[in-house]
Amino acid sequence: MTDISKLKTRHKVIIMGSGPAGLTAALYTARANLEPIIFEGLEAGGQLTLTTDVENYPGFPDGVMGPDLMNAMRAQAVKFGAVSIMEEITSVDLTVRPFKVLAGDKELEADTFIIASGASAKMLGIDSEKELLGYGVSTCATCDGFFFKDKELIVVGGGDSAVEEGIFLTKFASKVNLVHRRDELRASKILQDRAFANEKMNFIWDSAVDEVLGDKEGGVSGVKLKNLKTGEITEKEAQGVFVAIGHNPNTTLFKEQLDMDDVGYLITKAGSTETNVPGVFAAGDVQDNKYRQAITAAGTGCMAALDAEKFLEEHGE
Repeated sequence: MTDISKLKTRHKVIIMGSGPAGLTAALYTARANLEPIIFEGLEAGGQLTLTTDVENYPGFPDGVMGPDLMNAMRAQAVKFGAVSIMEEITSVDLTVRPFKVLAGDKELEADTFIIASGASAKMLGIDSEKELLGYGVSTCATCDGFFFKDKELIVVGGGDSAVEEGIFLTKFASKVNLVHRRDELRASKILQDRAFANEKMNFIWDSAVDEVLGDKEGGVSGVKLKNLKTGEITEKEAQGVFVAIGHNPNTTLFKEQLDMDDVGYLITKAGSTETNVPGVFAAGDVQDNKYRQAITAAGTGCMAALDAEKFLEEHGE
């Protein structure tokens, strides 16, 4: 890691975020001799650092630990000249060129800016959930469903994401219990019909998870459920809990500067990572509310790097 105070003021590429998108963008721009600066932020490595075994990233037939994968990506980018800074970007000004980027008490200038700040899964906000995240508590069915073959699971939520994840998990689980705060789902009718027709799915209405039971050694053993109408607390046995109540894209800094959808995901041009501001590119979960996979994030990180390199060539910067 490099001390931010030792950086020069102006840079060809500044990257915000250090998950698969940010680090892949750093690797490609570093190999193009653009000397990118990566601002790792408060959660260096992104959401993969919260994941234990990763078995769906190509090239690892025996799987890889999430933090190990991110450390390897970072080392590879740094090897080719990327500079990693353990600071959070606190403000940006994209209305001027070069762009102004403030981190700590240091203001830098960027000819191009790649946003790979990701999206944070909305959590239940209970201590036991945080403690067991990665040890039976997950926010990604496609990432972790395989580990729960023939297990009974809890899925929390009532929208499209929760129902989709629940249906997907029935491919592996013996039973999926969908816990929802209301007495009807918010998901689209076609998804509801599929869920209600699935023999492996069970629905627990008017309820919220009050506590996740278990420990890091043995994993999740069950949950305490609170009925929101009666206040009654019951226990439900389960070997995994999937929280599917949505994501928040980390785009607060860019409000009124960049185009984004109603939720806050950055909007990029079709077939590109370009935003509405020339020279600013977005990659990974910050602009992807559909796939949200490490490999797709890495792919758009590559695209953003190539887009930035082309932009610099065309503008003589």
